[in-house]
Amino acid sequence: MSREGSLDAPTRHPIDWQNPEFYDLENLDAELRRVFDICHGCRRCFNLCESFPRLFDLIDESESGELDTVSSDDFAPVVEACTLCDMCFMTKCPYVPPHEFNLDFPHLMLRARAAEAKAKGGFPFVQSQLAQMDRNGKMAEKIAPLANWGSKRGNGLTRPALERTAGIDARADLPKFAGETFTRRARKDDAAGLINVNREAPAFGRKAAIYATCFVNYNNPGVGAAARKVLAHNGVESIVAYPGCCGMPHLESGNIEKVADNAKKVAAAMKEHIEAGYDIVTLTASCGLMLKFEWPLILPENEDVKRLSEAVFDIDEYIVDIAKKEGLTPGLQSVEGGVSAHLACHARAQNMGPKSVEMMRLIPDTKIDVVERCSGHGGTFGVMKETYDLAMKVGKTAARNVKKGENKYVTSDCPLAAKHLVHEIESMNGEAEAPPLPTAQHPVEIIARAYGLIE
Repeated sequence: MSREGSLDAPTRHPIDWQNPEFYDLENLDAELRRVFDICHGCRRCFNLCESFPRLFDLIDESESGELDTVSSDDFAPVVEACTLCDMCFMTKCPYVPPHEFNLDFPHLMLRARAAEAKAKGGFPFVQSQLAQMDRNGKMAEKIAPLANWGSKRGNGLTRPALERTAGIDARADLPKFAGETFTRRARKDDAAGLINVNREAPAFGRKAAIYATCFVNYNNPGVGAAARKVLAHNGVESIVAYPGCCGMPHLESGNIEKVADNAKKVAAAMKEHIEAGYDIVTLTASCGLMLKFEWPLILPENEDVKRLSEAVFDIDEYIVDIAKKEGLTPGLQSVEGGVSAHLACHARAQNMGPKSVEMMRLIPDTKIDVVERCSGHGGTFGVMKETYDLAMKVGKTAARNVKKGENKYVTSDCPLAAKHLVHEIESMNGEAEAPPLPTAQHPVEIIARAYGLIE
């Protein structure tokens, strides 16, 4: 018997990307129409992201006011607007599996991108090049000052040219590259004996292999350094492991085969650390989502992937686990100025609760304001010319909430989301007199600051 909605926990089916029917355009169109018609009748997601307003406007402005008079050629903008944030699947849709309607909107958008690329004989060039995180990071490390100069917003020589040739919006704030990667820095710290594990800490005896993530490794090694200091202060021995990128940038464009290749390589390399008794700790929410959930759906039969998914913690989740099981090392002091804690979509999609907020609320006498709405960044979605304005529109509510809090710091488990929110606020302010912009931080940096481990 059919049920209207479901109270069961959402479950996801493996992604059938190796089946030729997955890429069959007629089969895909039939599934798009089935799902879009159900969404049209429900509309709970009308204010969640831009995909749904675009879909509903298409239908409402059609001849019949129903999906039957909407051309399939007009579906592309709906697919384009999806950032694969998973919020519709996790928080809104009453028809996700195990409901018989079996809706998984984000994975259907993923399938649409994969099928379109196969039909066209390749993925979008610029996005594919930007997604080569390890290649780009290794190249930029050697010329970081020059790369950062060229990518700096406001550079009238390079940014207009980059917009014309690569379609990267000149107004977008691009991440900077570090002159020394986190993995290189970690090796130096270990060789110099700079990471001293606190043997008196309640959690002494734990071991963690930190999966560096491409962003922390190449762009913001300070996050990794803060994480290692906090773990060592709490008695956790840590090593740094980075066999390669998790593949999320490739997933955004629908390149599932490339994600699978990365998953096989990384999972095989991390196996030795798991066998040696190390917990695996990731430093960004998107990577945690990939390792825990997306990889097992892409490679459900791969034992290395399965084992890795069961051993992974996000860094906030791991510190909260220590706090609950052994207790944290005493000494946390208040962080002056307050914190706007953005809940990253890919952290929420892991269905583990707001661990970053739970962790930071362990700090005494510190103002923590929670911001739930999407930042709008979504990887390349926030930097490409065709989607930049849309990203700014999606993130405006979250940015307003951050601005309203007037806190010194804004944090997110997605470091790019925190930076994007600061950029949004700066854009809102324009030339007007305004309070100082908040400083973008990772939540673990706030904990490190509360311990006095960083300034």
